[in-house]
Amino acid sequence: MRVLFATAEAYPLAKTGGLADVSGALPLALRRLGLDVRLVMPAYPSAFMRIEKPRIIAKIPPLLGIADATLVEGKFPGSDLPVYLIDSHSLFRRPGGLYQDEAGAEWPDNPLRFAYLAHVSAALAMNRLGISWRPDIVHANDWHAGLVPFYLSLEEAERPATIFTTHNMAFQGNFSPEWLSKLRLPRAYFQPGGIEFYNQISFLKAGIRYADRVTTVSPTYAREILTPEFGCGMEGVLKLRGADFSGILNGIDDALWNPASDPALPHHFHASDISGKRACKAALQEELGLPLRPDVPLIGFVSRITHQKMADVILEALPWLCNQDTQFVSVGEGDPKMEAGFDQARELYSHRCATVIGYDEAMAHRLQAAADILLAPARFEPCGLTQLYALKYGTLPIVRRTGGLADTVVDASAASIADRSATGFVFDKIAVDDLKAAITRALTLYREPLTWRRLQLQAMAQDFSWDASATQYAALYSAASGIAIDLGDRDQHKSVAEPETTRQAAV
Repeated sequence: MRVLFATAEAYPLAKTGGLADVSGALPLALRRLGLDVRLVMPAYPSAFMRIEKPRIIAKIPPLLGIADATLVEGKFPGSDLPVYLIDSHSLFRRPGGLYQDEAGAEWPDNPLRFAYLAHVSAALAMNRLGISWRPDIVHANDWHAGLVPFYLSLEEAERPATIFTTHNMAFQGNFSPEWLSKLRLPRAYFQPGGIEFYNQISFLKAGIRYADRVTTVSPTYAREILTPEFGCGMEGVLKLRGADFSGILNGIDDALWNPASDPALPHHFHASDISGKRACKAALQEELGLPLRPDVPLIGFVSRITHQKMADVILEALPWLCNQDTQFVSVGEGDPKMEAGFDQARELYSHRCATVIGYDEAMAHRLQAAADILLAPARFEPCGLTQLYALKYGTLPIVRRTGGLADTVVDASAASIADRSATGFVFDKIAVDDLKAAITRALTLYREPLTWRRLQLQAMAQDFSWDASATQYAALYSAASGIAIDLGDRDQHKSVAEPETTRQAAV
């Protein structure tokens, strides 16, 4: 089966968040299953720097007023995954971030930039760019690629089947209707049953409404976004998709995130010998100027510093936490006022608190390896990856019971400790007292070394690699396209449950 995977970012070519981690790992896992997957994304400067063996394979005909674009083919770093970069100097070769300028303001032409991504992806899917390859499935990701299923739905000729994955319903790509004609969007579709959302064009709604199948990134989040609390106004659109909507849990790249071989770590370790984890802890304490205390619990927070990630609640708890004979380290960036709050905590509690403002991938790895406990709460969380990394590194996560956090962390209750299923600590309410209570439970068990070691072993034994998730996606591709997929010797994951549909979620 041939699959075109359309995304705005993929690590390590370009990254702002979890979408890049998924887009950099899922296609590779699908190729391991024998699928002919190819990635298409914009040619940001960072992507050009990191792609392997790039070469121009097509001149893209003038489209949406853009006449300077070429299609560049190369290989995803360290793999045989083909990548198509859409190279337009006027759209993608610019300073600043992927979606924002150097001052942090959204690029005003983002509607054009990502409609262009969708148009070129659709042209690739219909084999109109002369590369002699046509997919059976087009898998579009998040609002940036939301117009891909819509444009393909307008095709009169036979077209590939389409899958659309929403990674976070809060990011919708809503723009003024003034863009309709500029983006070649037929005005007849600008209505509630089409791509209109509160008198704006919605790229996200276009993907949900016009893809053949729709997925999100965890079963619990799939249930949650059918409700007004989490659906961000589109719960009705999702409900209309019925059994065509499902939740498939994200995985992690366990080659990239592996404490036994992680090149970012000063010392390696594995489940049967975690002496290297203790050495990583000492190294990080020294690096950040914290007292070298092997006995004190080191609590980490690796996250965007945002309201969604409950950074405000963590800040409220910090004075209490720093008086519990603990050490706290945060790594991340986000809301400037909350960043300042973490900096202030570092100044007030310099012997117990360290803060790294700005996202540092290598530091994130080192903190996951060094920490004993990871704070990973959220007001909502489609899937979450940091808690999965923590489990892999024997760092017990503290999470709120929502979305993918609820699907991946088993609370350390008396029963789950006894039956050896516990892997972390879960609380329910968005309140500082509930967070503090979960931390208190974790600190109590930390001081019981045998119990804590057993919890670490159980956490590290969890398998959240992409293999099982990729098998579920392969089954979805088969159902959407009507093409059988023979996994052959790769059949070990066929026992994985089918994705949970909205019909099942309503039960």
